[in-house]
Amino acid sequence: MEPIELTIPEHVLDLLPQDGQNAAMDMEKAVEGYERHLNRSLGANEDAEKAADVLDVVEHMESRMETYDTFVPELRAWGQSPAYAIAWRNLHGELISQIYQHDVGALLDRERNYRIADDGIRLKDLKDD
Repeated sequence: MEPIELTIPEHVLDLLPQDGQNAAMDMEKAVEGYERHLNRSLGANEDAEKAADVLDVVEHMESRMETYDTFVPELRAWGQSPAYAIAWRNLHGELISQIYQHDVGALLDRERNYRIADDGIRLKDLKDD
């Protein structure tokens, strides 16, 4: 499997205020960390383990997106600019999209379905009592 290369799209950096150089550097470090972790997982494990590790990262990113998304209205309510929260939220969404563009999409879908079934979907859960 080819290594995953993640980038920060220019439009995400454009969301940052003019004094957002530190945030841009933080984003760069975060992206490098995600990329390093993903490629280590893809290179070292069996397909099922690869999918589980990559899906863990994707779910972490989804969680971060939700967290930043909840900050936006709260920051606005306090009269603060939500620019950083919006930029970080959008960054995580873009990274998830980039991961799915690699040839791991089918593995991730299979792992996600496995987790749903493994969590206990049963016929008895579908019946009305």
